[in-house]
This record gives sequence, structure tokens and C-alpha cells, in this order.
Amino acid sequence: MTGVAVCGWSALTSAGEATSKATGSLPRVDAPAAPGTGGLPAEPLPSPRGHVVPQFDIRARLGRKGTSAYDRATGLAVACYGDALGTAELAADADRGRVGVVLGTTVGSFRSTSDFSRETLVQEKPYLVNPMLFPNTVMNGAAGQVAIRHGLRGVNATVSGGAVGFLNAVRYAEMMLAGGYADVMLAGAVEEFSAHRAWAAHLTGTTAEVPLGEAAAVFVLSAPQPPAWVGAAPIADLVTATGFGPGGTGARALAACVRRALDRAGVAPADVTAVLTGEADRAGQDEYAAVAGLLGHRPRRVAAKRLLGECDAASAAAALAVWLADPEPAGPALLTARNADGAVAVAVVRRRADAGTGDR
Repeated sequence: MTGVAVCGWSALTSAGEATSKATGSLPRVDAPAAPGTGGLPAEPLPSPRGHVVPQFDIRARLGRKGTSAYDRATGLAVACYGDALGTAELAADADRGRVGVVLGTTVGSFRSTSDFSRETLVQEKPYLVNPMLFPNTVMNGAAGQVAIRHGLRGVNATVSGGAVGFLNAVRYAEMMLAGGYADVMLAGAVEEFSAHRAWAAHLTGTTAEVPLGEAAAVFVLSAPQPPAWVGAAPIADLVTATGFGPGGTGARALAACVRRALDRAGVAPADVTAVLTGEADRAGQDEYAAVAGLLGHRPRRVAAKRLLGECDAASAAAALAVWLADPEPAGPALLTARNADGAVAVAVVRRRADAGTGDR
């Protein structure tokens, strides 16, 4: 199987925290939906239901130094990337100039952007706006803070892609590794819960089926054979494909992506055991039907948003973490995502144990 190796991962979700070293707190892939309401913001919300990372306090988790200007999205990203980096067990002499960061998101922190814009209107003069608030309005601010906090001097990028944001970030990481621009890439996604995002989702009708959620999930990726200074053995392999199907051709584009990804991975359609879809409920079949039609059979369907809510760009990342944390699934799985504008993305994921490769 080509693509990239997963050498470790971390996730912060409404179900709690988990890493590849301690997976017990994430839900099983068939667990019923159970929205977490603890920690919802105090502002008026369109609904009292939501999936929020419980007891996440930036200063309590990361300390006071350097965090005074962090917004919630940045705090979640910095914490999750740090946890994921720890699972990779880098040697003391690891070349952090060859470790890159790529973060998938929708628009960054909607709250920070909105609040800063409001300040320019309500303050006596626009130049009296607190300049410390500005970095959080820049979409790549969180990825930059991750690099600063953890001393990662390699490639640094942010990918805005909505539902396909995480898989686009993984695809970007694949290209950076294949092109020799980095030896290790930390690819992840983050979305914060805020009143601003909740009302935006409510007014556009995008959370009709499941409550809004927040999550961060990060995966340590390398070439199939990691560099010697990565101490953790690969636990899985990922192969991605992306496409675009405007004007009602999204199902065909998604099926084409599945075909390309399976061909690259050397996985037969009959061997796929599960499809992790981005559909919000069990009734929705836009993604699953297209994939099942291409595969020629109906593997187990996992609607991950029922577990953790609508996490937008972080939904696919959180779904992959839930899948890897579950001890029972065996065989290759497909992770799918689709945007309303026609963008589609797919990843083939297979554990190393399933492939019979064992440790390196």
C-alpha cells in the first residue's frame, strides 16, 4: 500500500481526549448519539444541545505563558498537536526542521474574526482595537502557534475546505512528503464551538439533523518507512484522492475518487469492510450510496457525525480517530467527505496489523 504511514494520533472531542497510546475515552463506532452540553458558551444559543470538548480550559491545559491571546480554536489545536507529537516518540536529536504542520479548517475561528470586526465599529476609533486580537483573525494563526509552541520549523500550511478540509490537509501532507519537503507531517483539523458558529449554522440550516460540535484531531504522517528518529512504529496507512463534481455530478466524482484511491492503495473493492461517511444521519445516502455502488457490495456504514456532532472540517479527522481507537474493526475502510459546492475527497485507511506487516 502506497500513500503515507500513520505513526501516531491524538483527538479532542466531546467524548473526551484520546491518543494512539490511550484510546479508551473515544466512543465505539456504533455508539448512539449523546450530545454533551457541559461547557457550552454563556451567550444565547439557538439550541441547548451541542457537542463540546468537556472541561477544556486553555490556561489550565497549556499554562499561562504565551497563551493569553489564544482563542479556543488555537488552544484546541496547540494541545492536540502537542499530544499527537508525543505519540510519535521523536528522538532527542530529531530534526524538527523536517517536521511540518498542515491544519484543515473551514474559516478558522469565526468568533475571533467576528469579534475583531465588531471592535472596529464600536470602539471610538478603529485604531484603538487591541492588536493582540488580530492574529486569531488570520486563518493560519492556529497553525503558526502550533509551530511556535512545539518548535516545528518545517512546512506550515492551513487548508480551508469545509467538510473536505481534513482530507485535503492529508493530501497536502502526502505531496509534501513525496516531494521531499518534509520527513514528517502533522496533519489535522480543528473547529471550535461558539455562539457565532452556532447561529450561523442554525440560520443556514446546516445542523438540522445533528447538533453542532467541536473537535480537534491530528495524525503524525510519514513515508511508509518513517525516518529513524521517529520511535513509534506505524499503526496504519492512508491513501487519499480528491475531486470535484459540480451541478449534481458529486456522486459520480466521489465514486471516481474511490476508484483512484483503491487503485493507488492496491485494495480490492470487495475487501473494503466499512465506509465512514460524512452524512449527518442514517437516512442520508448521498455518500454511502455512491461508494457502495462502486464497491459492488454494502459494507458497514459509520455515520460518525451521530457520535460527535457536526464538526465541519474536523468531522472526518474525528471519524478517523474513532475508527482507529476501536479495537474490533478489521480490514480496509473508506473515509469520505463531500461539500455542497461539489468538492469530494476520499481516504483508504488500513491498519498495519490488517495488512500483516506488523511492526517495522
